[in-house]
Amino acid sequence: MNRLHNKDLTPLAQALRAEMTKEERHLWYDFLKDLPVTLHRQKAMGQYILDFYCASPKIAIELDGSQHYEAEGKVKDAARDAYLRAQGITVLRYSNLDVLQHFDTVCADILTHLGLSHLIP
Repeated sequence: MNRLHNKDLTPLAQALRAEMTKEERHLWYDFLKDLPVTLHRQKAMGQYILDFYCASPKIAIELDGSQHYEAEGKVKDAARDAYLRAQGITVLRYSNLDVLQHFDTVCADILTHLGLSHLIP
């Protein structure tokens, strides 16, 4: 059993999966879901819900909207990232703007971190 899984957050995670942002949908349906590794959407982990998570290399993929660049968002993200790093999880952060304007670059970076750089076109 995964000691980091927080079953209390499962209903919220399920709701977030049903209401993904435009950028999350784009990354998931146009790239992540067809990769030859298992990725989870809206994964409850500790007190957090990760946008995407790949367990085998312990990588979290977070997409950041404008609120992440405000002072309070930066503080919350720093605490989240520190917690995840302490669990051995690498956090990859991309802005929503990067997903929309530099999709191929974001995808290539994710492939590299997942050890799948041989799939980069």
